[in-house]
Amino acid sequence: MSESAPAGASVLFEEMSTGDGHAIGVAILNAEKSLNALSLTMIRLLAQRLAQWRADERIACVVLRGAGEKAFCAGGDMRAIRTAILAHGRNPGPVPEALAFFGEEYRLDYAIHRYPKPILTWGNGIVMGGGVGLVVGASHRVVTESSRFAMPEINIGLYPDVGGSWFLQRMPHRVGLFMALTAAPLNASDACYVGLADWFLRSAAYPALLDRLKQLAWSNDALQNHAVVSSALRGFARDAAGTRLAPVISARAGTIAELTQADSLQQVVRQITGYSGSDEWSSKAAATLAHGSPTTAGLIWELFRRTRHLGLADALRQELIVSVQCCRHPDLPEGVRAVLVEKDHKPHWTPPTFEHLGQAWINAHFEVPWQGDNPLSDLRE
Repeated sequence: MSESAPAGASVLFEEMSTGDGHAIGVAILNAEKSLNALSLTMIRLLAQRLAQWRADERIACVVLRGAGEKAFCAGGDMRAIRTAILAHGRNPGPVPEALAFFGEEYRLDYAIHRYPKPILTWGNGIVMGGGVGLVVGASHRVVTESSRFAMPEINIGLYPDVGGSWFLQRMPHRVGLFMALTAAPLNASDACYVGLADWFLRSAAYPALLDRLKQLAWSNDALQNHAVVSSALRGFARDAAGTRLAPVISARAGTIAELTQADSLQQVVRQITGYSGSDEWSSKAAATLAHGSPTTAGLIWELFRRTRHLGLADALRQELIVSVQCCRHPDLPEGVRAVLVEKDHKPHWTPPTFEHLGQAWINAHFEVPWQGDNPLSDLRE
């Protein structure tokens, strides 16, 4: 085994030799104190190494996980983005750090979606926001009994990005819209049900899984190696079948579909926030929407409309415009202040209520904020 990053690096890389002369590339998000929140440095390190491993014939498979047991990745480093927003002030044009962060993050997510070699993501613990973006495009997405997925951006005035406008719409029963509007958490069984994950394993199985990967017969055929990984995971999944958690979403799928069926955002908001039953999960979802950013809800609704028939690359290009504009509007820095910095959980949204939300305000978030081509214009479907 070789290690090519110092122990204090924000991403650790290892290459585990196999018995047949190949190697398994292992990348570990190494920011345990922040629940492995993604920084621009981490994004760049991952992108560079994935490109190297893609071209290296020795590397047969890539494993991506987070340090520690609490989280795979809790999302992007929004504190750093807020600091950059405040420093930029009222200067014209995009916030440079935000444009770099979101642009390179989406490019990394796209690269994972299009990676020819198998990528196994170990989605143990918290998988939120930008963490979901890393997981969803991988070829072999593993979850465990501790996995907890969510897109909680409505709490901070952003919106479910990292391709969320594309993959959330592909979930059954409009669960993706509900998840986006309410930050509703999903367990491992839910993640498999809605298509965010493929395999359920026990969290304690990780060392044995790595050992198994080192023993497998690999080739230089990427498609064959995909099948090799699937075969290995199938055995571990059979062993874990009896410990799989009861799903939350599937039992509520009909209700979710009913609550999210309407011709306007205002009607959907009324239907969800009007929930008065005794189900704690549903009540919390309703309360989150009621207290969340009206602008975020408006952006979600409009993005779902505009990206409905787009491919992933076009959706990411659209999201980059909106994300950079969010950094030029008040809700994102205010939401990050309230939830992550001062933690008073009392954000002052602009506009303050859904009744004050106008289409012109939402449309302003879709105006191209830079001169020239979209930085993601080279991405191809």
